[in-house]
Amino acid sequence: MEKKYCTAVVLAGGSGKRMGTKVHKQYLLMGGRPVLYYSLKAFEDSELIDEVILVTGSGEEEHCRKEIIDRYGMSKVKKIVSGGAERYDSVWNGLQEAKADGFVFIHDGARPFVDEKIIRRGYECVSADRACVAGMPAKDTVKIADENGFVADTPDRSRVWIVQTPQVFETALVKEAYRLLMEKEHPAVTDDAMVVEQMLDFPIRLFYGSYENIKITTPEDLGTAEGFLKNRY
Repeated sequence: MEKKYCTAVVLAGGSGKRMGTKVHKQYLLMGGRPVLYYSLKAFEDSELIDEVILVTGSGEEEHCRKEIIDRYGMSKVKKIVSGGAERYDSVWNGLQEAKADGFVFIHDGARPFVDEKIIRRGYECVSADRACVAGMPAKDTVKIADENGFVADTPDRSRVWIVQTPQVFETALVKEAYRLLMEKEHPAVTDDAMVVEQMLDFPIRLFYGSYENIKITTPEDLGTAEGFLKNRY
């Protein structure tokens, strides 16, 4: 089967509020390099990825180009676009630059441990099922709370997954889902799969990411990531 054209949309517009730093979390140094470097490097080195679209915070485009793209020779980053007020706005801005045909990998730049194995599993999954999400089975029991903080339900742990990125779709499919979403006022969505689920009523296949594929959100996460990094290199 002929390989489909693959675009990675990497989101780098997050803030450092929960990190408690003035520097946005994706630019914090980890192993001497910005957190964002590692996810971009994974897509840069992947045989499956043809181009990368980087979505940054407004006004950060030149900083990203000079301090990351040019400094580390990220030749697959073809476009740098400004993000929006919400995550879905940023994804939509990035999708506008993606080719209509093929597949798109939507990834949080604050997840530095995406690797070729995850990218390849995502490609195989989307080739078969058109809409796929990386994740891992939950290790802990999960409780659903009611509005007063009491346990309302305890789902079967064997069916609970913790969702990650990349989330991988046929480009035309996810573009149509986001087009419909953007017609709504203040939509309540938290990831890309939810957009496709709600707007198109389309089934989403889960594929294995990695327990190391964490998102850097708090200072504790950065410490954990430093440990993972030492084990890798």
